[in-house]
Amino acid sequence: MIVNARVGDVMTRYAVAVGRGASFQDMAAQLSRFRVSAFPVVDDDGTVIGVVSETDMLTRQAVDLAREALAGGRAGGELREPDGLTAGDLMSQPAVTITPGESVEHAARLMYNCRVRRLPVVDADGRLVGIISRADVLAAFDRTDEEIGEDIGQVISREFGPDPRQFTVTVRSGVVTLQGSPETATLGRGIVHKIRHVPGVVAVRDRLCYPPDQAAC
Repeated sequence: MIVNARVGDVMTRYAVAVGRGASFQDMAAQLSRFRVSAFPVVDDDGTVIGVVSETDMLTRQAVDLAREALAGGRAGGELREPDGLTAGDLMSQPAVTITPGESVEHAARLMYNCRVRRLPVVDADGRLVGIISRADVLAAFDRTDEEIGEDIGQVISREFGPDPRQFTVTVRSGVVTLQGSPETATLGRGIVHKIRHVPGVVAVRDRLCYPPDQAAC
């Protein structure tokens, strides 16, 4: 594992990108050639203005085909490439981006919360400097769920005192689910906060049952 890894340490510096005016056909060719599922859309000076994914393109194809069928056209056969569509028409905006100095842990949480597989990496002016994917994040962590779980147990007992066995900790692909009954809401929230910063943790699902007079279970 890279200690205190930053996005700039693990990102891919050559990022596939397209301009706002890229055609549907050009984008399909780029996806196939570089075997990526999405890419940033940039303006003339390299500033990231959006992201186009396979899902964006396939959804638009399906919509156009349905409209054609309703209008009496062919409902079967191969999907046709929509004429005139550009990256500017299909992109999701604003793009979810990150900077090289952010932690890899933050990148992982951003991907998890926003349900994306990769993030454009931008400089202070918003210009594209790289891309970070889930594979990059996992390579930087290089930790098993068992190792993460052991560290969490040590954090609970060392920093908060209670027997870690009074809590149930489940870790799957870096996502931690925490169950149990802390004595106070302050204790429970403190544990959750510390767990978020254990190396390898992507996200924490707080399933604690707090005291009735302090928080709902």
